[in-house]
Amino acid sequence: MGTEHLPKEGMMADERNLTERGVDNSLKGKIKHAAGHVKDALGGLTGDKSMQAEGKVDQLKGKLQDGLGAVQRDLDRPARTNDGL
Repeated sequence: MGTEHLPKEGMMADERNLTERGVDNSLKGKIKHAAGHVKDALGGLTGDKSMQAEGKVDQLKGKLQDGLGAVQRDLDRPARTNDGL
């Protein structure tokens, strides 16, 4: 988990375009949302209200990160189109 923020081999951190970062954020957000859903359900089954609350927070964080990824991809689309790509 400690290397996911590093650029791909041979790339500088600022060389990734918004689309690549958006896809990455959407994927991480979807995973975080799903994990939060599982944590919420497990907390509900065991009666652990603290775990349930953590799960709900993780779900929200995941949705926000997924939304950020969608915005990043949308922002990059016109810029790439204007470059003639």
